[in-house]
Amino acid sequence: MSALEEVLIGECKADAVVQTRIDEIIAGRFACREFCDAPVPRRTIEQILRVARFAPSGANIQPWHVYVLAGAAKYRVSAALLEAHETSSDEHVSEYKYYASDLPDRYLRRRQEFGRLFYGSLGIAQADVEARSYQTAKNYTFFGAPVGLIVTIDRRLEIGSWLDLGMFVQNVMLAAAGRGLQSCPQETFSKYHQILRSLLSIPEEQMVVCGISIGRAKVSTMDRLMPRAEVDEFATFVGFEA
Repeated sequence: MSALEEVLIGECKADAVVQTRIDEIIAGRFACREFCDAPVPRRTIEQILRVARFAPSGANIQPWHVYVLAGAAKYRVSAALLEAHETSSDEHVSEYKYYASDLPDRYLRRRQEFGRLFYGSLGIAQADVEARSYQTAKNYTFFGAPVGLIVTIDRRLEIGSWLDLGMFVQNVMLAAAGRGLQSCPQETFSKYHQILRSLLSIPEEQMVVCGISIGRAKVSTMDRLMPRAEVDEFATFVGFEA
């Protein structure tokens, strides 16, 4: 049984499961960190964004903006971010906080497990600061992907609009996967918002939220590295007893 089938069917072999194309796309998506350099046409990205824009948003305010980078423009951004990462990383900080300072145990354990699995898969010891920094630097080359997105939100909006933005980002990644592409959402771009603001003429009212790398995965098939909690760990069903 493939990893995808296990995700969709689990241990309930007796139950009839209808596997749809969207199920395959959702369960087959992964954060790709190694792309091949096969080009992705502008029209394909336009198609992806045209579909992603149908993400729901409160009062239909559609709080997202996307800067789409390819070719020389992408390389200029990568070069500037790599230089900052190597020479002045401590001088840069994101405008928002991604993780809580004091994570509850359940989430702390998952974060620690991520570190063990991710760096372990790369043969990097968690104590190897230099190797970890080198791996982080690959983010700023968009992991070799031919297209990089920088996603922003208007800083004057509230938390609800961030929920909307998350659904838009997910739509982007699923629309890409539906076209045989993979992606990687990257919060780490937010750290260098000052550099991105200058290079891309991002208005002051826009806050840099993340980047997204898009392209064809270097390896055509990959097993999901990160485990997911079972449904009974995060869902409470009420009223189904009857």
